[in-house]
Amino acid sequence: MSFDLDANIVKEKANELGADLVGIVSADTLNEFPPDPKWPQTPDRISPHVKSVIVISKRIPVGAFRSKSNIPVQYMDMLVLRAMDKVGYRLTEWLESQGYPAFVTAAQETDWSYKKASYGRLSTRHLGIEAGLGTFGLEVNILTPEFGPRVYLTGILTEATIEADERITEQVCIGESCSRCLYSCPSDAVRHFGIDKRECATEAQEFGFATILKFWGQFINESEEKKRDLLRDREIFGFWQGLLRVVGSFGDCPRCLAVCPVGNDYHAFLSDIQKVIPEKTPEKVEKAKGFKEARKNGDPVDGLNDWNVRWVGPEGYKGMVARQLQAFKKEQREKEEAAAKK
Repeated sequence: MSFDLDANIVKEKANELGADLVGIVSADTLNEFPPDPKWPQTPDRISPHVKSVIVISKRIPVGAFRSKSNIPVQYMDMLVLRAMDKVGYRLTEWLESQGYPAFVTAAQETDWSYKKASYGRLSTRHLGIEAGLGTFGLEVNILTPEFGPRVYLTGILTEATIEADERITEQVCIGESCSRCLYSCPSDAVRHFGIDKRECATEAQEFGFATILKFWGQFINESEEKKRDLLRDREIFGFWQGLLRVVGSFGDCPRCLAVCPVGNDYHAFLSDIQKVIPEKTPEKVEKAKGFKEARKNGDPVDGLNDWNVRWVGPEGYKGMVARQLQAFKKEQREKEEAAAKK
């Protein structure tokens, strides 16, 4: 099969523009395997002319995860998203200069017609997995071998045919025997390769849309005096920050990202301060044991059914993270030995 553009050249261009990870997937594959067939997030619902999707990723610098509060992470999230949008836009310009129409999708968007705005037009997590960048973690964030879940992704949809990457079929997530994301979740929202979105939102979207609706619903029925008090409430400041900087309106809780041991960035900068998980409870430990037993026994698990296992990694976990850690330690030793010889 001939292709309109060389995949290596496209990836080199994306890296040159600032992408940390780049993968490519055919629109046909995305149309054939929507995350949820009942609410298909597929390219053909956006444009029937799309042939390929270039998936780019930017990592979240880990220094923010070493802070005492979540605020630095929230601000870094916003900066990463802005930077990624610029990369996507410039890559779109380049594609069109080569003669192939293209457009970039919003990394963080939802549509009211997609399950009451709990889904976007495309799922960037699934885009990344189909493009060979990673697989699902226990909490259904995408986990990349390089940076674990500490990434953001977006897709550039183009009418150019470009050779697609192979999916990672080995499970990147350590899985039930790790369960660190489950232990760290303050709202106990982690399921067995799934997430309770409503519970997650209580921490991740402190000043999200649902909170705003609840506040103004209460405000309308209050007395004039009470309204004045409410307008001076901390929540108003939160809403303002959410609209201005996205802080508090999403990604307010980075705990599962901070404690995930996948990625050399974790081994280099987070393993010392994130080793102990204060949120860990006996109840969560028992839940993790239940997950492990269910997996061992082959019990029916929604997150591991015949459809969803595609994105978890059908081959299961085979020691990818352990091998990575050993390679990282070897590299560190070699650097130390080389420095000592100088």
